[in-house]
Amino acid sequence: MKKIGLGVVALVAMVTLAACGAKDKEAGNAKEDKVITVAGQAAPMTDVVKVAAEVAKKDGWEIKLVQVNDNVAYNDMVASKEADASFAQHVPFMEKYNSEKAANLVAIQPIYDAKVGFYSKDYQSVDEIPENSKVAIPNDASNEGRALAILAEQGLITLTEGVGTNATTKDVIENPKNLEWLAVDLLNLAEAYSEPGVSLVYNYPTYISKIGLKPTDALFLEENIDDRFSIQLVAREDNKDSEKIKALHKYMTSDEVRNFLEEEHSDTLVPSF
Repeated sequence: MKKIGLGVVALVAMVTLAACGAKDKEAGNAKEDKVITVAGQAAPMTDVVKVAAEVAKKDGWEIKLVQVNDNVAYNDMVASKEADASFAQHVPFMEKYNSEKAANLVAIQPIYDAKVGFYSKDYQSVDEIPENSKVAIPNDASNEGRALAILAEQGLITLTEGVGTNATTKDVIENPKNLEWLAVDLLNLAEAYSEPGVSLVYNYPTYISKIGLKPTDALFLEENIDDRFSIQLVAREDNKDSEKIKALHKYMTSDEVRNFLEEEHSDTLVPSF
């Protein structure tokens, strides 16, 4: 009887330890579930995530920013579930990625509209742009169409009716100055500004700031803003309704983030929430 009693005690002890271990594991998992990983590429997007992270701390959430160096890696991270979300792009760019990679990224919330347009080192008005000038535009389809639409707003070209921001250079049906298209990766457009013979360079505030310019230095800016080009919080189809993404949405659209955008970046963007 004594041996049986000891066996029962040992069994109870083992069950108790196992239960404690399970509780510790659950506690660890609960803590892990409060970490939201967000991939980004450049300021001010990365700065917005940092502001949201400070707000999230008050509720026990940790927003972890992973900064990458190109315009593909942040989408790859979300698509492969290395990150819960990204904040770096607009809807047309996301849709292009989905199409090319058979991915299921989804836009969650527009955060701001960047002030985009064309810059010129040599000319002070549209009328001064000479014939046969080189015009540097993005080499990705989503941003190419937007750039061409802005040139059409200024009367420099005429596009196929109804094509709008979905235009390609093949949709240019009138080009009175015989502008020559120089297709450049978005991240390298700022360098094209100093290239000989380049009269106009399209760019975002984020990238043109590399050479000390801002939207007020642009020769002309986009007049009719298409809200599809708002910089978006992006997640996946399978996690868009998760608690993490709901929490992230809350902090990314907080008063603190809005105040940051309005007070620190009013010359380059407009909040869109």
